[in-house]
Amino acid sequence: MKKTLLASAVFGFCMATSVQAATVVGFKMGGDYWHADTSGSFADKGQPQQNFGYSSSAQGSYWIAVEHPLPLIPNIKVRENSLDQKGGKADADFSFNGHDFSGKVTAYTDLSNTDFILYYELLDNDILSFDLGAAYKLMNGSLRVQDPGHPEEKGIDSGILMAYASTELGIPGLGLFGFADLMQGVTETNVHDFAIGLGWGFDGTAVDLRVRVGYREFVFDANNFSGVSADTKFDGYFAGVEIAF
Repeated sequence: MKKTLLASAVFGFCMATSVQAATVVGFKMGGDYWHADTSGSFADKGQPQQNFGYSSSAQGSYWIAVEHPLPLIPNIKVRENSLDQKGGKADADFSFNGHDFSGKVTAYTDLSNTDFILYYELLDNDILSFDLGAAYKLMNGSLRVQDPGHPEEKGIDSGILMAYASTELGIPGLGLFGFADLMQGVTETNVHDFAIGLGWGFDGTAVDLRVRVGYREFVFDANNFSGVSADTKFDGYFAGVEIAF
């Protein structure tokens, strides 16, 4: 009888621990539609940067995050950012990747990247939350110049160590909150990626839904990155959703 009671107690404790762990480990995933204007220039390292005329286009981001209560171990977020645009120049007279371009050329700027973010929740309540950590922005794009008969391309495939901060200010009971996210380059100090906006949260039985709108700006300003120099900006308004469970 005692063994049965002991076994029942151990089983009950394990079940309770399992349920508690399931409720305190959280998962988030979401995505943003970003209508961004693009402006800027690029060139081979050491060469005068060339300006290209770009138009607005749709860009996007999607992410997944895992948050837990374990002390000293940071939470993790992985975000994929798609950033590519086509531009042009009517009176080109420059060299890129060993080829001389003249006249009308087309430029393709792809600064797509993946963010690997480790962060701690320093504050987390219904009114104010604040996260602080570090990130590694892995670039996986390219810069390409093309005239009617010859394309030249250079890969943008190095990484940038960045500082990370995120904060939210909410109004309890209404589900309304303001937010700001910032990534600031450490190894490339003129690179930053920030967003600011408003959101609305809707609590569900198993899944919580959050809708966000705001403004985002990504600036890539580097003098020697993967053998090129560039000063390019993507900025504009975005809308997105996030689910948490």
